[in-house]
Amino acid sequence: MDIRALGMGLLFALIWSSAFTSARIIVADAPPLAISALRFAIAGVIGVAIARALGQSWHLTKAQWRATLIFGLCQNALYLGLNFTAMTTVEASLASIIASTMPLIVALLGWAVMGEKLSPLAAIGLIVGFGGVVLIMAGRLGQGVDLFGVILCVIGALALAIATLTVRNASSGGNVLMIVGLQMFVGAAVLCVASLIFETWEVHWNPRMLTAFAYTIVAPGLLATWIWFALVARIGAVKAATFHFLNPFFGVAIAALILGESLTLTDIIGVAVICAGILAVQLSKQSHTTT
Repeated sequence: MDIRALGMGLLFALIWSSAFTSARIIVADAPPLAISALRFAIAGVIGVAIARALGQSWHLTKAQWRATLIFGLCQNALYLGLNFTAMTTVEASLASIIASTMPLIVALLGWAVMGEKLSPLAAIGLIVGFGGVVLIMAGRLGQGVDLFGVILCVIGALALAIATLTVRNASSGGNVLMIVGLQMFVGAAVLCVASLIFETWEVHWNPRMLTAFAYTIVAPGLLATWIWFALVARIGAVKAATFHFLNPFFGVAIAALILGESLTLTDIIGVAVICAGILAVQLSKQSHTTT
């Protein structure tokens, strides 16, 4: 892992974690599914236009189309759609903590569903990481957190784990920015239909909301996704996923700084424990791939 890859990974983790804070601002003034659909549609147009200007083609391979559709459905429609909905009642810091467990869920699914062996370090990491989640959730539930919103965040994290498993196929063969743009349209289409069924379209446009909306389109939506695909193509999914251990820390720090969300000592300890668990799981994967 060179200096450029390190910088890309840190920037990705920072931008990805900031999305929860901007989403919390947006859903205070707009229906979550409708505004997410609009966000993805705009991001898709921008992404495809830039990709075409750079000479990239939308004639993808079958594997790329399949991965793009799955990624668009799982990450954009399910993970982000559910998280936007959840953050109408759940704080950004808690949503970011739940979402950051994705590497733990990937490792757990690999062991439980695909029969992959867990090294002692990975097993310890899983126990420690999920233990940190339990610690935080025990404290938050006692404070009256919305359980339905938490469930939506958990389902979203599961969907993100599935999306992550498709990244390698989507990023191989070039046309990375085109793929980023096209998978946005998948999420936009699914969420538009869902919004027509479940929501009333009423948006209170204001400078704070518009700023958060524009930022979410450009930074977490296009830039972070492109960085992630490029990072996976550069150093591989296993090494790239190591940077997810920073997400709990960045997520709660940004929410506290911008939104003024309070953090208890239990939250801080739990975040540190989760970070350690994720790091242990990812380091175990790296050592496995190099042996």
